[in-house]
Amino acid sequence: MVVLATRCYVDGDARERALDSLTSMIEDDVGDLDVETSVGLRDDGFPSVTVEGADATVARNLLGERWGEITPHFEPGETYVGTLESWDDSGFVLDAGREIHVPRDELGLGPGSPSQIRTRFGLVQHVPLTFVYGDPPRLAEDERDRLYDWRRGNGRVNVNSATRAEVRATVNRAGHAHDIVTVERLGLLESSIVCRENTDPPGLLASIGEYLPAELLCVVP
Repeated sequence: MVVLATRCYVDGDARERALDSLTSMIEDDVGDLDVETSVGLRDDGFPSVTVEGADATVARNLLGERWGEITPHFEPGETYVGTLESWDDSGFVLDAGREIHVPRDELGLGPGSPSQIRTRFGLVQHVPLTFVYGDPPRLAEDERDRLYDWRRGNGRVNVNSATRAEVRATVNRAGHAHDIVTVERLGLLESSIVCRENTDPPGLLASIGEYLPAELLCVVP
């Protein structure tokens, strides 16, 4: 079994749609391997995937690389994935099966309070983030590079509480399909709408916000 480092925190029909979407993505990920999979949900909202078959080890490793893996053991200097659960003046708290506190000085994302940094980089709650375990933990260099790349582009609108397909359908419904490049999947229920040149991220957020019961944050170059 592998526990994926992305959370399902919606209820009712939305939960069923999210798990159906996850099941389809997992089938795509391991479809060429000789395995059978089944998807469950732990009490803390992390999906667990049972993998059986001749290629089970390969499939588990592939899913761990694709989504990140929740593990009960952490080794100093090793890289893991946690979801952004909270923030205060002292830093970020990530959920990696247990709380991981990344101090403000270990974020490596420039000046400002953790709240200001979160807003500047469009870090919606529950977005998966890669960190290096240690005393103290720190955001991984690759993660910092990815977030700075967001700021160098044409702008983004990041969304939680909706699948990628739901976000794309909302953009189309609002008449903005021609204003975006793509919708990137950040996690099971977190996505990043990549704007075209000359598209105003705050304007796009205002237009689609009424259709999405979600947190939306802009990344403005």
